[in-house]
Amino acid sequence: MGLSLNNRKKKYMKTDQTFTITFTKQNGESTTRKAKWTDKCKEYVAQAGHNVLTFLDLDATELSGKDQYRNATDKITTWTIS
Repeated sequence: MGLSLNNRKKKYMKTDQTFTITFTKQNGESTTRKAKWTDKCKEYVAQAGHNVLTFLDLDATELSGKDQYRNATDKITTWTIS
């Protein structure tokens, strides 16, 4: 598994900062989402040993009308943030 790209960006992430995240879902599908960093967001290592990033999915939030948090993992490929 590669190193998280967020290790460099993490210190620059600020509450309410928006960004775009691209990651691979468990079914192998690559997806890109508009996201926001909030006080509920975090990056951690799962018990299985892979990196996980919890983020507020702005696309899903807009559709549902309430906050929708998602997890991106590096099980298949490392996520990228721009």
